[in-house]
Amino acid sequence: MIARLSGTLAEIGADFAVVDCGGVGYLAQCSARTLAALPPVGGAARLLVETLVRQDEIRLLGFSDRAERDWYKLLVTVQGVGPRTALAILSALAPEELTRAVAAGDKASIARAEGVGPKLAARVAAELKDRAGAMFLGALGQAKPGAAEPSPAEAMGRAANEAISALVNLGYRQAEAFGAVAQAAQTLGQRATLDALVKAGLKELSAR
Repeated sequence: MIARLSGTLAEIGADFAVVDCGGVGYLAQCSARTLAALPPVGGAARLLVETLVRQDEIRLLGFSDRAERDWYKLLVTVQGVGPRTALAILSALAPEELTRAVAAGDKASIARAEGVGPKLAARVAAELKDRAGAMFLGALGQAKPGAAEPSPAEAMGRAANEAISALVNLGYRQAEAFGAVAQAAQTLGQRATLDALVKAGLKELSAR
């Protein structure tokens, strides 16, 4: 199983890159975002890799960072989303944009990807919303090393986690609470208070 390629960029195409590792050229299909992040041909390149093994082929998919690879793994769990479609979505939306879009149920943004229609975009948003909400809120709550005081995003992340606990205490499932508070956080912004998040989360849950 190949997990990473490090070497010289030998070739780049519309949807692939070839990395020369010790005299062997490995072709990896990549999103437009990953291809744009690569150096010019002849430069040092590094790709994280997913290896697809099928009866008649072995295919490599390359990613510029772990966030993109993690989102690829999530996307292909959705019925109707194969490797090509997942890469198309990741070409249209960076991981942080995709996290916000799915957490907020923004089907229109997901449907910007080539080959993704409204029905498939809705399925992606519905099936991955709670998991995206957890990723979104987790990113908000990450404090930067050495910071004397929490940033607005960090403070809101903590308030969001408390809001999730409050909704769980009211009898909602944690997955439901994650999705509702993520939607509330997306709507209200970084200055949202705990009280505002709980109220908006309850409104979101009652609308489902």
